[in-house]
Amino acid sequence: MDDGVLIVGGGLTGLSTALHLPASASWQLFEKDARPGGHARTECRDGFYFDKTGHWLHLRDPGIMSLVGELFPGDRSSHELTKVDRKARIYSSGVLTRYPFQANLFGLPPSVISECLLGFIEAQQDARSTEPAQNFADFCDKRFGKGISRHFMLPYNRKLWGVDPSEITAAWCSRFVPIPKLADVVKGAVGDTPPELGYNAHFLYPREGGIETLVHRIVEKLPKERLHKGAELQQVELQTKTAVIGGDRHRYSAMVATLPLPELCRRIIDLPSHLVPFVDALRCTPVRYLNVATKVPPRSDYHWLYVPEEKYPFYRVGVYSNAVPSMAPPGCGSFYVELSERGSIDVAKLVPDVLDALVAAGVLHSKEDLLFADLREIEYAYVVFDDNYYPALAALMPFLEQHGIYPRGRYGSWTYNSMEDCLMLGRDVAAQLTSPSGMLKKK
Repeated sequence: MDDGVLIVGGGLTGLSTALHLPASASWQLFEKDARPGGHARTECRDGFYFDKTGHWLHLRDPGIMSLVGELFPGDRSSHELTKVDRKARIYSSGVLTRYPFQANLFGLPPSVISECLLGFIEAQQDARSTEPAQNFADFCDKRFGKGISRHFMLPYNRKLWGVDPSEITAAWCSRFVPIPKLADVVKGAVGDTPPELGYNAHFLYPREGGIETLVHRIVEKLPKERLHKGAELQQVELQTKTAVIGGDRHRYSAMVATLPLPELCRRIIDLPSHLVPFVDALRCTPVRYLNVATKVPPRSDYHWLYVPEEKYPFYRVGVYSNAVPSMAPPGCGSFYVELSERGSIDVAKLVPDVLDALVAAGVLHSKEDLLFADLREIEYAYVVFDDNYYPALAALMPFLEQHGIYPRGRYGSWTYNSMEDCLMLGRDVAAQLTSPSGMLKKK
């Protein structure tokens, strides 16, 4: 029997695909876990709520804005969805500065400010600054100068990606790395505060229940009989357009696959051998993080903190309860702490070391603030945009689509993007499948 469209994965992209397919379409959605949501899920312990690290909803697309308005309609939205003006800070050289570092040097030691400011000016005057960057490290030097690169861009991104910035191409960063004008850098260096920069100056977030509330609203609009939980993709055969999911065989006209691209490819039993090296070339780094609960309020009012210096075992700390108070019981704090270490760790030593560093960085008043800290890991977190990245996608993506398989989502598309982007990818692939040249069959 042909099941029409198989949607593999119940994260935001898979759910958005289902939501945007016409009601008359034949589709089924399969999620390997016990509940949908993918990375947009929320964990609750003792009245504290934790997402899988920061999941702030930044919207720019009119269609997705309209969708979110439908999910949180009318007078309900003002009570159930809150708009937050970003308060992001950077901790380096023993002080807090505003985000982004490159446009907010004021407050740093004078020697650091002069090094960064002069380096930026020199980079702007260098004729080579307009030449294509060889890699992300070269991009930082050309766009920001040696000082800003040394004090923030290179150490922070080394901790974030888990690889040296020289291994990463510069092509990924145009949207996510703010590039200020010289006037902004000068104003930011002397305290003449520039306007907020970056794509995430404002965000939306549910007032209750964490980011998974968004998932629940989407699921409420979908027919329950088409959603299958605890059903993992095990095998795909291209020639027969057959998938084995949860032990059952399904024929498909098209498949929207949101699981990580290399995992998808390794489940295809008749993938041509010449494509295997491209699959093996795909790289991704994991992230370990702590869900941290405190018995006192947060020490500062920022929503998240960037920490570039290598002496600290984390690169980012988020404070859920500063953005949305309901994420922690009254008088308490709810945090996530993203850890730099990707290798083996001594768990018994980890939490005390992190607590010492959180106190030293001014995040906590004292180690005695802690109620609990739970270690978590995301296996696929940051796709590595190295020199193999673009050739691999250029080989794999067209081949898969020619065989009716549409990899989508952050890890299906094998990219770096936002929650809104995932919702857009689901919407757009649904439109692609229902176009006159699409592969969708009606019920």
